[in-house]
Amino acid sequence: MSINSHPILVTGATGYVGGRLVPALLDAGYRVRAMGRSLDKLGCRPWARHPLIELVVGDVLDLKSLKKAASGCRIAYYLVHSMIAQKGQFVEADRVAARNMVAAAEDAELTRMIYLGGLAEAKDKSLSKHLESRIEVAEILQAGSVPTTDLRAPMILGSGSASFEILRYLVERLPAMVTPRWVQSLNQPIAIRDVIAYLVGCLEHEQTVGETLDIGGPDVLTYRDLLKIYAEEAGLRKRLIIPVPVLTPTLSAYWIRFVSPVPTSIALPLTEGLTSDAVCTDKRIRDIIPRKLLSCREAIRLALDRLNQEQVDTCWMDAGELIEPEWAHCGDAEWAGGTLMHCGYRALLQADAESVWRPVSRIGGKTGWYHLDILWRLRGMMDRMVGGVGLRRGRRHPSDLMVGDALDFWRVLEVEPPERLVLLAEMKTPGEAMLEFQITAVGENQAELQMFSSFLPRGLGGILYWYVLYPFHEWIFYGMLKSIAKSIGKPIVDGPQRFTSKTQTACRY
Repeated sequence: MSINSHPILVTGATGYVGGRLVPALLDAGYRVRAMGRSLDKLGCRPWARHPLIELVVGDVLDLKSLKKAASGCRIAYYLVHSMIAQKGQFVEADRVAARNMVAAAEDAELTRMIYLGGLAEAKDKSLSKHLESRIEVAEILQAGSVPTTDLRAPMILGSGSASFEILRYLVERLPAMVTPRWVQSLNQPIAIRDVIAYLVGCLEHEQTVGETLDIGGPDVLTYRDLLKIYAEEAGLRKRLIIPVPVLTPTLSAYWIRFVSPVPTSIALPLTEGLTSDAVCTDKRIRDIIPRKLLSCREAIRLALDRLNQEQVDTCWMDAGELIEPEWAHCGDAEWAGGTLMHCGYRALLQADAESVWRPVSRIGGKTGWYHLDILWRLRGMMDRMVGGVGLRRGRRHPSDLMVGDALDFWRVLEVEPPERLVLLAEMKTPGEAMLEFQITAVGENQAELQMFSSFLPRGLGGILYWYVLYPFHEWIFYGMLKSIAKSIGKPIVDGPQRFTSKTQTACRY
């Protein structure tokens, strides 16, 4: 039976690795069933309309949905990892998810699974909890009746990966660094394109079935070496690196959060993993799937090129579940669940909808927010001070938007060019907030641009928060509408003016 007579299931298809594996499989001619927790996030991917793709909603923690996703497949990639650092929640979540995957695989009668794990030795007493969990997941998968290939990967280098972003921000923002002892630990980083090549290559080499194989790049070096290489490739002056014995992984994670957009919940497991050496002891993969591997210097150079060309395919900050507020849907009375606050502003521009959409689609990131950016930056600083994401995440691409994209301290909830953009707030607030941009064509060469803010307060503090900020809304939104019109060189025919509508974000479906 041909391997292509059944679709290949890719779990975690909207994640950093999964989002790159899917198009690689499609390019190789395989039928793919891409699984994610949000159909909207799946549907906006560039490969979503490929003739060989199937999109399916599923959650590894929901056995029923996982069985449905696996039904009819013969091979599955397991690319799901939990990164919840608090209170060890990830250990049980990973354990349950792996057991569900085994049950779904056996129910669907899969012939094999391929798992991307972590490069570590179980006998190493200094292993982090996250690496221990990766090992346990591999053991659970391989204990099932479906043969499972465990590709054990060290640090992955590529544009948009969390490991690369941490490296980038440390070097670019700190001319001198007081570093922990783990910068001397040995690692064998691998380029993301080599990871993808190995994942795809497993399909074509039966010798990999049921095996545990180490995958790594050609270089064995320390994190300190990586810092130096990055500085050289980025054209920066030599960085002063001073290792000290007192910085724990936890302190390092907080420091990374301070200088980069990577949150502590992501930085902590990554820094904990660096305290142990991660060097390949099994090199069979190089004989089974021979290829010229990229050196660390080449991987960093390519990643920088992708960033400079603004061609980042997937990014760590866009992975994960997109949780939409219940009050964004129709069905309940507006007051159900709490008092929903609104304010809307609109302006009629002497421009077509496409022209108005262009500046709206570029909002945030390096473009900024078109008016009083200093206040947006201040709000971002305040957010980071209380443990929020702040503005440092920026955006994946300067003009292209997809559902699930991070956009400063917002998350793209809906995007319908050239008509609609809905953003969900991820900053720390005493409630839930959404911001919507709506563009409506009026006549042949006019368009109305509406900005609509909704807020569901949590307690008295949330109500006070809304009314304290309310006067600033008019000041900022009026200025944004005027600046957007100015950015495209078109006059405002009518407005800006405030309006009230109960048919906007409060009730979307």
